[in-house]
Parts: sequence; structure tokens; C-alpha cells
Amino acid sequence: MTLQQVLTALVLPPVGLLLLALAAALLGWRWLVAGAVLAVLLLATPLGAGLLRHSLESEIAHQPAPAVPPGAIIVLGAEIQFGHHGGEIGPMTLERLRHGAALHRLTGLPLLVTGGVLAPGTPALAVLMARSLAEDFGAPPRWVEPRAVNTRENAAFSVALLRAEGIGSAHLVSHGWHLPRAMALFTGQGLVTLPAPLRPPQVPGHAPSDFLPRADRLGESWFALREWAGRLVDALQD
Repeated sequence: MTLQQVLTALVLPPVGLLLLALAAALLGWRWLVAGAVLAVLLLATPLGAGLLRHSLESEIAHQPAPAVPPGAIIVLGAEIQFGHHGGEIGPMTLERLRHGAALHRLTGLPLLVTGGVLAPGTPALAVLMARSLAEDFGAPPRWVEPRAVNTRENAAFSVALLRAEGIGSAHLVSHGWHLPRAMALFTGQGLVTLPAPLRPPQVPGHAPSDFLPRADRLGESWFALREWAGRLVDALQD
């Protein structure tokens, strides 16, 4: 586990807010305890998670078509999980593969999958993705990039593969909340990308049920906040 992973786990909500509440309770700062607990509850509502997600997805809602037609489809890996036969693709990665395969059938463009080794003793994520595309979707990728362990490396290594074949534009497949940061990193490597989110950007609702906390919405908020943190880190590194 890297230092970045440890800091991400400890700083981002809900853990970061819960640690803040614990420290405030030990110091007797009840107002801060209440504020931290309220923040966790807000992040767990469909409205709170939706607003965070929309703050990212809205950036790709009206993306113009590139001047150079896309020559490939890049599918970004997400996570792995451990099954009966060791490491296998996780649910988020599977969603991206399904969308990438559908786009491949629609356009006829070749596929590139990217993702390195994410856990000791497991194959590179891109290798697992390529196997799933071939066996589950009948769409084997032309390129398999097995080294990248983060989005910045996804961009650098994938662009190098495409540049070698004279491809300067590509569809980029990922979750909508991930695409703004990913596209910026690919642009920084000199590749024009057209966003291919799994779902159209959604405007948060204001129904009574949107104010009721749910555990799954807290997960959505976590991913959105991690993206904003990642963008800050990217800005500091550039």
C-alpha cells in the first residue's frame, strides 16, 4: 500500500470526518462533532452525492467533437477483486468494458485497455480486461497496456502506443465523474479525446427521498471527492 493510498483512506470522508469528530469529542468541542456528523449525513444523501457528481460530469456535457476523427477507443481500468480463481475485474471495470465493447461494435474502431498490477500476486488489470473483452464480449482489444497504476500513467503509456501508429484522437471510456481529470491528463500527453461516459450526465433531483441518507450514496461522494483531490494533486505536479 502506497503513502498516497493511506492518506486517501484517512483524509477523505467519511473516515476523515469521523476522525475529526473523534478528536473534537476528546477536546470537548461538541459543535465540531455535530458539524462533522452532519457533513457525513449530507454526503450520504442522494442530493449531496448528486451535486458532487454533477460538479464533475457537467464539464463533459457539451464537449465538441474533435477536429480529427477518433482512431481508437481507450478503456480505462478501475479496480480488481478476488474471485474463485484469484484476481479478476471488479464491477466498475466491467461496466467500462461493456460500454467500450458497445462503442466498438457501433464504430468499428479498435480497442485499447490500460491498467497495471494493482495487488501483489495478480495479473495486470489490462490483461484481465483483454481476456474479458475477448471471452465475454467477443471484442479482443488491439492494444494492451499493462504498466499503468494511476490515471497519469494510463495517459502516458496509452498515448505512446497510439502515437506509434499515427493515431492522434480517441474515444475515452470511463465513468463520467472520472473523465474530466482523465481527459486533461491525456490532453497533456498530446492526444485529443472525446469523452464516452457510461451514462449521460444527470442533474440532481430534489424529491423528498433525495434528502434521506443511504450508504451507497456515501460511496458516490467518496469517488467524487477523490477526483477533486486528484485534480489538486495533478495541478501541483504540472
